[in-house]
Amino acid sequence: MLTLYDYMDSGNGYKVRLLLAQTGTPYKLVERDILKGETRTPEFLARNPNGRIPTLQLADGSHLAESNAIMWYLAEGTPFAPADRLARAQTLQWMFFEQYSHEPYIAVARFWKHILPSLTPLQEMDLPERMKKGYAALDVMERHLAANDWFVGGRYGLADISLYGYTHVAHEGGFDLGAYSHINGWLKRVAGQPGHVTIAHKN
Repeated sequence: MLTLYDYMDSGNGYKVRLLLAQTGTPYKLVERDILKGETRTPEFLARNPNGRIPTLQLADGSHLAESNAIMWYLAEGTPFAPADRLARAQTLQWMFFEQYSHEPYIAVARFWKHILPSLTPLQEMDLPERMKKGYAALDVMERHLAANDWFVGGRYGLADISLYGYTHVAHEGGFDLGAYSHINGWLKRVAGQPGHVTIAHKN
């Protein structure tokens, strides 16, 4: 049995949970509250020295960190991970885009505005630049989706799940998706996929 250590309001953890649900993979969920330092304990750091969630514990007791790496592990041998060499590289291209051009801005703005009780003066100063670069990432996605229903190979796959994680809750970070008709259409298509589950917000 797999064990997933996660914070329930995390978009990175959510996309792993979405893939687990859509592949029908059984797992045990262990919640760890990042706001209470529960990923910085010696016990957790022994599982993931970087002290981050999600972290997946495999049946043999070994651990795997980084959401996109976990997703590749889970998707091997399923239709979610393309077999074609170019499609696999294109999937990785979009997953790298998510981690370097999308998540640092959309996810961070959401964390600051939706999860933290208040912003520090430094965060207040940094927020406009985060928003600007977040919108730049959304613009890239919108242009791609204007000509494509999905991100790679004309079918739903890992690239879509990876980008869906934080895009579908971008409004919680103050991003207005009203002008992004193609992204909104894509969000509806993803939500309509078999086995879809919603993000579980912390109360």
